[in-house]
Amino acid sequence: MRELVEVIAKALVDNPDEVVVTERQEGRTTVVEVRVSESDMGKVIGKQGRIAKAIRSVVKAAAAKEDKKVIVDIAG
Repeated sequence: MRELVEVIAKALVDNPDEVVVTERQEGRTTVVEVRVSESDMGKVIGKQGRIAKAIRSVVKAAAAKEDKKVIVDIAG
């Protein structure tokens, strides 16, 4: 899942070199944390959080295929 989120985030931002995606396990749940530069936060979140919701929906669908639960956390 980390790779999927990384590809999506790098496609959205102006500074793809500053995108850092980490993945950690919390019980049966995988948490994918996305860090982008402060100037790119708006591009990843979108108006009223629409882009962030879309990223989470795509990841949730991919995780459902593998019978996993994944949470996407966006940090500045």
